[in-house]
This record gives sequence, C-alpha cells and structure tokens, in this order.
Amino acid sequence: MADAYKNDKNSDYPLTKMNFLVTVNNIAGTAAFSEVTGVESTVEPIEFRQGNSASLAPVKIPGLVKHGNVTLKMGYIINSPFKTWIQECVSETRGQIPRQNVTIELIDINPGAPAQLVTAATGTRQWTLTNAWVTKYSAPDLDAKTSDVAIESVEIAYEELVIPN
Repeated sequence: MADAYKNDKNSDYPLTKMNFLVTVNNIAGTAAFSEVTGVESTVEPIEFRQGNSASLAPVKIPGLVKHGNVTLKMGYIINSPFKTWIQECVSETRGQIPRQNVTIELIDINPGAPAQLVTAATGTRQWTLTNAWVTKYSAPDLDAKTSDVAIESVEIAYEELVIPN
C-alpha cells in the first residue's frame, strides 16, 4: 500500500509547495527564498463582430499575452551577486538594466521521491521567467521588540513565461 502514495512519472499524487529552488542565470549563489508569489499569465480576449453577422454576439479571439510581476521574499543577507543585480536594476545611476532568466523549480520531497530531486534541479517542474529584471525592492521591516528574521522582497517583471508540463 505504501507504493500507492509514491510520486513518480506514472502517478497523479500532488507535490507540496514548501520546497522550491530559485536560480538566476549568470548569477552565482542565488539567494534562498522563503516565498514566491504572482507567477501568472493572462491572454486578453478581443471581441469582434462583423456587421453582417447573423449572431448579435461578438466572437472572441485571443489577443496579447500579459504577465504579472513575481514577488520573491528572502531573509536579509549582507552581500551576494544577487543583491548586486538588485542594486543594478533599481539604482538611480544605472546604465542598461541587466535582464536575466529566472527559474523557479518545485522540488519533489514526497515519500519515495528519488534523492536527486530533493537536492538538484530536474527541469520537469520549472517555471522560467525570460528577460526578467527587478522592478521593485522592499527593505525588511525593523522592530526591536521581535526576534523575527529580517525579510526583504523584490518584485520582478518579465517578458515571457515558460510553463512546465
């Protein structure tokens, strides 16, 4: 009966959302994130009706594809190549904004999952944000009365979303 809960290529057992990996092309040591939100894509409908149509209702055809911004939340770190990329994107004295491809991978940690899925990217559960750049940075809230982790967030705009199977 234990095999019934095993998550393999022939199973429909759902993955949990608590283990994921975010990597940014060309940036070594990408930060560890605690939350990723806003991965979405919308096709705008275009309504069209010919004047001689027998129907009074317009037909709907697919229009432009639009993507929302993705928010990444992470524990505050002092220095990293990822933070340098953030600074390059949101600095007032910047040149051309450096665009990167960002990959978000859902990691399978269900019972019976192969060990390599827990520790490495597999390419089968990845969302890729192409030509991404940081559009907003939020510093952590500071409060001397709590011992919470300092969480900073970045909002990323992107041009295309590659969705996994």
